[in-house]
Amino acid sequence: MEKDWERAIHSGDVGWVRSLIEYGLEINTKDRHGQTGLMVAAMKGHTEIVRLLVENKAELNLTAKYHLSALMLAVINNHIEIVSLLAQAGADQSIRGTGAPGFAGLTALELAETAGYDEIVALLRDAGA
Repeated sequence: MEKDWERAIHSGDVGWVRSLIEYGLEINTKDRHGQTGLMVAAMKGHTEIVRLLVENKAELNLTAKYHLSALMLAVINNHIEIVSLLAQAGADQSIRGTGAPGFAGLTALELAETAGYDEIVALLRDAGA
């Protein structure tokens, strides 16, 4: 991942991210951990960056370590608004985590159920209906 892109995403700087997108930076580029900007923003709770990336057609269903998607990372970190954004944008709820205890074989909904995130559970059930 280009250093400016990585710094902009990690810092939550929406203006900087917007400028880099307008400059033509590859929106689905991955960092050394295999995570896209959307994954990092979803994990860190940067709602406006997630919104911007979704609006600019970031790939919703790419996965990284443990086969976790942006939606799953938002669930794990209890970022309700981001879960809602991604679910409404059509993020795949059938992706299953791998490897690590607590992720292996679980979908975003099952991760929310396991964590006791009732609001996210309801949101994902509604989005999946």
